[in-house]
Parts: sequence; C-alpha cells; structure tokens
Amino acid sequence: MRIVSLISSGTEILFGLGLGEQVVAVSHECDYPAAVQTLPRATCSLIDSSQSSGQIDEQVKSLAAQGQALYGIDADLIDRLQPDLIVTQAQCDVCAVRYADVAELVESRPGLRHTRVVALSPQSLFDVLADIRRLGEATGTAPAATWMVERLSERVSRISGALTDLPVVKRPRVGCIEWIAPLMAAGNWTPELIERAGGRSGLDAAGRHSDYVTWDEIRDFDPEVLLVAPCGFDLARSRTEAEQLRDLPQFSTLSAVRHGRAYVLDGNAYLNRSGPRLVESLELLASLIHPETFPSPAGELAEGRAWSQM
Repeated sequence: MRIVSLISSGTEILFGLGLGEQVVAVSHECDYPAAVQTLPRATCSLIDSSQSSGQIDEQVKSLAAQGQALYGIDADLIDRLQPDLIVTQAQCDVCAVRYADVAELVESRPGLRHTRVVALSPQSLFDVLADIRRLGEATGTAPAATWMVERLSERVSRISGALTDLPVVKRPRVGCIEWIAPLMAAGNWTPELIERAGGRSGLDAAGRHSDYVTWDEIRDFDPEVLLVAPCGFDLARSRTEAEQLRDLPQFSTLSAVRHGRAYVLDGNAYLNRSGPRLVESLELLASLIHPETFPSPAGELAEGRAWSQM
C-alpha cells in the first residue's frame, strides 16, 4: 500500500502501526518520528508563521473571509505518487488542509480514482484511540492497532487509578492558553486531559473547538496552574510568545504565577495534534498538576525539552 498523510497526527499513527515504509509523502507539518524528515512534502502553509501572534491571526481571518484555504496541496506530486490511501482531517480548517480540497483533488484526477480518503476528526481522547483502530482497519493492520490502543489505554488507566480518591478540593483550577493575541483557551481534547490529570478545567469545554477568551475571564477563573501552549509553536517559540502575557494587567497576581505554577509547553508536539502522543501529554500534565503523586518525566518530556517554568 502507498500512503500519503496530510496530517501530522495521522503520520504518527501510521508509523506507530509499523507502516513507515509505506508512507510515500507527508504534510509540511509532519516532524515526528525522525524518519519522516526525508519524505516528500505534499502540502505547504500559505501563512507567514514568522510573524507575531496577532499578525498571524489577521492573516487567518483575512483568508477565511475570502473563502481561501490556509494551506496548499501539491496536487501534481500526489498524482504522480498515485497513493492507495490518503489520510487527512475534517476537524479544523485552520490546523491543516481542508477535507473539501482533498476530496476535490481526488475527484478531479483520473489517476486517483481508486484512491481511498480517510479523514480524522477527533474531539476527545476516545476519538483518537478510535482513529487508531480506523487506520488499522484501512491499512490491514488491525491487530497492531488493537495492541497499540490497549497499551495507550493502560497508561491512561494508571493515571486515572492514581487519582481515583482525589477529592474535588485537591483538584486545582487549570487554565490552558492556546493563543496569545488574541487570547484563546484550549478546547477540543485539552479540557478532558486536564480533568483526567486531576485538574479542573474552566476556560473552555471538552469536545468543543478552541475559542477566544478575555483576560478578565482568565483573571476571574484565577487558575492555580497555568499552561501556555500556543498552537503550532515549539517550546522555544512558545516561550517567546508567552512573555507577552506579563504585560497584561495584574498578570503577576494570578494564583499560578504567585506560586510558581505557570508553565510553557511545546504545544505543537503535545497538545495541538491528536495523535498517540496525547497520552504522553496526559502524563506530562499529571506531573505538572500533581507533582506530589507523579514524578517529573524524563527523556523527551523532561523540563527544557517539552516544557519549562514561566
């Protein structure tokens, strides 16, 4: 099978299923695992991500108002590769190529008339595990998908089991900022991860797209743990963006800031993409929210690599 993956979470799932050698092209955002670095890129961004958060937001709104896509597809490359399967998404047009553009490409190219398109659209951790099974079925690797889901589920259960008897008063208020200018609170699966990690999420609802939030709303919620994870940015860029928050009125009075519990995360790797590493994200959040119960993670999740104190 020849596979083109146009979404980073799908790429991570495919490699996790042992299908790396069958992936013939990936999106411009795919950076994990390391083996993807040598693969052709079938998409590109039409947004200048080197600009500030506010300028990026203006670009997105301008293109959206005109009905234009935020990402381009290398149609000729995909046509030449003639994949049996294209993995894409239908969850967020701001995050990756639009499903409608992929469907139009397949319909318009005779060489792709036998290509199957699988679109991922998860809103929860359960949906992510279900997507792993879907791709397992679509690629003939159902046993590997079952094994993968079982291992991930066991890790989730270990976190849940350790917090079973935790009373509500011991669950701190946790806020996660997904964009700086304008401010956005993390939605989708992030509120669920916070709750599973023993926190109380109050800035956005699980299973709902991330939405704008005012600074007054954040101050009123007064998070005891603050997570800053701008969408699409690595840890270094996130640190830079997070510094803008210090200029907001009474930022230093937030409970999280006063008690040294404001953290910057590599959101691009661990919170923004709905792949298998969301379980690692859960483990990381558990250690940040309840360090007395969960030891600080090592390796790729260590301080300075996946997160840092603000």
